[in-house]
Amino acid sequence: MYGETVNLCYNFHIMNSKVYDLIIIGGSAAATTAGIYAARRGLKFKIVSKDFGGEVATSGEIENWPGIIHTNGIELAQKFREHLDSYHAEIEEEAEVEKVFKQPDGLFYITVKGSSECVYQAKTVIITTGVHPRELNIPGEKEFRVKGVSYCTVCDGPLFKDKVVATIGGGNSALESALMLSDIASKVYIINKNPKFKGDQVLIDNLQSKTQKNVEILYNVMASEIFGDQFVTGLKYKGKDGKVNELKVDGIFVHIGQIPNSGLVPPEVEKDQFNQIKVNANCETSIPGLYAAGDVTDVPFHQIVIAAGQGCIATLSAVQYLNKLK
Repeated sequence: MYGETVNLCYNFHIMNSKVYDLIIIGGSAAATTAGIYAARRGLKFKIVSKDFGGEVATSGEIENWPGIIHTNGIELAQKFREHLDSYHAEIEEEAEVEKVFKQPDGLFYITVKGSSECVYQAKTVIITTGVHPRELNIPGEKEFRVKGVSYCTVCDGPLFKDKVVATIGGGNSALESALMLSDIASKVYIINKNPKFKGDQVLIDNLQSKTQKNVEILYNVMASEIFGDQFVTGLKYKGKDGKVNELKVDGIFVHIGQIPNSGLVPPEVEKDQFNQIKVNANCETSIPGLYAAGDVTDVPFHQIVIAAGQGCIATLSAVQYLNKLK
């Protein structure tokens, strides 16, 4: 029913014979909230995470988490961990889950990358593996991440009030980024490698109207290097003629797409055209007992607070499923 991997798994050694009520895969806002609710409901659960904190930990300044006026990604991720530790949650870090699949016995089997064993068994699973931004892969990008380079304008845009910024991209997310920044920054450059935008016409029209104010659109150019000192001070780009030009900017917002970390789920799980896991209002996937929450799903908006809410819903849905098993 679930492919060759299922049959092979029976030949593997189960490292941990314990059957968990719930295994949560991931380590960010959705996983934290799911874990808190699992602990409060007395579930036998475990969190398995490649790097606790996820995209939250790599965020810059955060001013939209309810109850905390100002924090940053590292501090908020630490608070998440402290909250889970207060419930003595079982957490395994530096473990990258490779595959999740359901066996005919009704249990989910979870394998970890680099292991030939079916490491864990669980009655229910919540996938909260998030996304990773599509990167430019140019010099200076990694060095200045959270030092002027951001992949989330909603999160970090307000920090660049009256500054000069650039948005890189040509789709809806880039257009929305530039529109938002035009109301915050003193000057906004938008770098588009194509001769025209690929987003919604209404957004394109709105952005065009902003060129009378503080927006400058550069078509047919490719970002080639990000530079600065402790923080970003500029961006180099190339035109079709190969000539290198420079812009003096304080911040750079990269919006060229995001890649969901959804490759670990069974092929039977429904995904959308972007490989995001499809879920319903209860965070249920197309396989009973398997849930997903946060940015890895097809939820319309990717925000920390939304991921946390989905984490809560997913655990409560898992509890209902477990109650029916009993």
